[in-house]
Amino acid sequence: MAPMSTAEIAVWSAMLGGLLTLAALAITDAMINFKRGGLRNVAFVLIAGAACVVMSGLLSEFVNDFFPVWFVQGVKGSLGPAAGAVALYYLGIWLGGNREDRTVHAMTAWGALVLGLASAALLVVAVRSTPEEFATLLYLTFLVNFTAAVLGLGATLRAAALGDPLARWMAMACVGLVLMVVGIYLKALAVPGFGIGTWIATAIITVLYFLTCIVLVMLRNREQRELTRLASLKVGADAATGLPTGSMLLSEVEHAFWRAARLRGECTLVCLNVGNLYELSTMAGHGVEQQIQVATAARIRRAAGFRCVVGLYQPRCFVVVISADKRRELVQETVQRLRATAARRLMVTGRDQLRHEFAPQLSVGVVTLKNPGRASPLEVIHEAERRALISDSRNGAPTLPPLAVQDAIPTEPSPLA
Repeated sequence: MAPMSTAEIAVWSAMLGGLLTLAALAITDAMINFKRGGLRNVAFVLIAGAACVVMSGLLSEFVNDFFPVWFVQGVKGSLGPAAGAVALYYLGIWLGGNREDRTVHAMTAWGALVLGLASAALLVVAVRSTPEEFATLLYLTFLVNFTAAVLGLGATLRAAALGDPLARWMAMACVGLVLMVVGIYLKALAVPGFGIGTWIATAIITVLYFLTCIVLVMLRNREQRELTRLASLKVGADAATGLPTGSMLLSEVEHAFWRAARLRGECTLVCLNVGNLYELSTMAGHGVEQQIQVATAARIRRAAGFRCVVGLYQPRCFVVVISADKRRELVQETVQRLRATAARRLMVTGRDQLRHEFAPQLSVGVVTLKNPGRASPLEVIHEAERRALISDSRNGAPTLPPLAVQDAIPTEPSPLA
């Protein structure tokens, strides 16, 4: 291979810098979310990126004098197909494997196996070849890598046709992969008629391909983590907010009452009712209320702190249990903070990705128990919810006294209907 010009060295060095940056991004993601998907992402970037750098000829300008010819030929002849085998195998896992579609699984799994065997065979032949024979062998290496890229494109196109929403973007990345393989091997084979413009385009396509793959792998890993979270969700927890509900909520409220009674303290139960939760459903589309629930739950959790029990009694009604000593002003501050935080406006995304502003119509009911050990959680929640509904001025009903006075009212649990 002829020595590179300064412009060519600059182009391939820029590509190497981009690949190293993306490798650092993949490694950081794998360290933050220590999962197999992140580790596979790192392995793919390192192996496939190394193959691109080696075949571009950039390293040959600096390290060829330090290694024997047979070693350089073995690396150039086998690293590309090995990277293709790894990429194709990981692509099959990313697309769902055998559980999603047997045809896609066969294309990726068996294709990766054949590519792996071809890489081993090319390694043996390349090590034993003369420089003249190796130049011819590179054409066979190009055909193997081009076949891998076409197999990946075919698998992603089939997955996209079957309904995988991310596969269509991966198919576009695989189109870039085909172009990248062609450009890299045009340089490795020193095909005449191509110059610095082709190498710049190849370097840009290479970096964009790896960037797209890394982002798509991260998105799929996030989807997998969400499915794992939902699969391992505690029985009785709300799927959207993760807050305890139903019998699980009653159990936690009862435990909070028992703990407060054991410490000879008081217990305050707060119901925050979002009366207009479904107000935007007609305008923004059904399902927007879940965004409101999730955002409101996060705000309430933040305002309540980690010591309070936070739950969801019914879709509109959030429950907070505050266990404290006799210092009533601390409880009042917490309740006021909950009221102010949950009543703030928030933005939600509706149909067609349009943004809508939601202004919560919040009503608050507070019940303070002087002897929480004898209270029934269900009856106290009912009483706090009743107070919240009464305090809602939109209903035209009489309101309760101000918060400070309401907290001071000695409350007995109301009987069940």
